[in-house]
Amino acid sequence: MTRILVVDDHPIVRKGLKEILAKMSDTIVDEAANAVETMHKLKGNNYNLLLLDISFPDRSGIEILEEVKKQYPGLKIIMISIHTEEEYAIRCFKLGAEGYISKNDEIEELALAIRKVLSGGRFISSTISEELPKYFKSSSEELPHKKLSNREFQVFLSIASGNSIKETANKLYLSEKTVSTYRTRILEKMNLKNNAGIIYYAIKNKLVKIDNSL
Repeated sequence: MTRILVVDDHPIVRKGLKEILAKMSDTIVDEAANAVETMHKLKGNNYNLLLLDISFPDRSGIEILEEVKKQYPGLKIIMISIHTEEEYAIRCFKLGAEGYISKNDEIEELALAIRKVLSGGRFISSTISEELPKYFKSSSEELPHKKLSNREFQVFLSIASGNSIKETANKLYLSEKTVSTYRTRILEKMNLKNNAGIIYYAIKNKLVKIDNSL
């Protein structure tokens, strides 16, 4: 019997995933809405797999991933994200995730990811798999954005995508003051002067996608 814990802060998403997973044979599905619930459920249950969203109001999914892997190193984890930027996947795999899929992927992709991870393999979403290998093989470890913490990198990507301080704060469930503090740290760590520098750097290093339809 396979026990799966679905972790997402949106009730509709959790319900949808549970309905999909319930159709798989010999599977018991449980759910959690945030980091606190996740750690509580992990203490009292022996799960085989964790399906973990990457964005939460209280803590980022990447931070939860890091904590879970420290306490439960044998637990398989597949990250579920709206982000298709390769850097997100790289950070997750470096912290021990066995899989990374996009919320835009088909249901069949999720089923394939689960089967592959439970059998001992790794799974990378087809939406980014073509680009990811070159990042592992490259010598880009010394690039300035590698110095950023996971939360700083989230703020960096939001600003690089053209979001204001207020929009970034709303998107990441942070206060505007906190976002401003992160922005200052980002500029210092990366030796950049302003938002224009952040945007230029992100585009140059292909950390954000450009809408060519405009």
